[in-house]
Amino acid sequence: MRGENLGELEELVLLTVGSLYPEAYAPVIKKELAEKMDRKVVMSSIHTVLTRLENKQFVYSRFGDSTPERGGKRKRLFEVTLEGFKALESLKSKRDALWGNMLQLMPNLQ
Repeated sequence: MRGENLGELEELVLLTVGSLYPEAYAPVIKKELAEKMDRKVVMSSIHTVLTRLENKQFVYSRFGDSTPERGGKRKRLFEVTLEGFKALESLKSKRDALWGNMLQLMPNLQ
């Protein structure tokens, strides 16, 4: 497995893949990021991030059945792997620790 670090967009895409299971594929991921995160991301960026996450073994992809509305094309579906879940969990733990430190300082900032 390559590096465990996640960039911001990688984290958001990975979280979105997990939340959309079992129907996580690029156009739906793009739509979900726009609706839930107010992030306008071009499709090529989604594909690039999904490829990076797959290279890091944080997601797994498979082809679904072909559908008439897609002109017989099959969807490439993604799901979070155990390694991907662990990377998200580790990042969340680190962020929570930083937030805890920051919240302790908040009374001093007012």
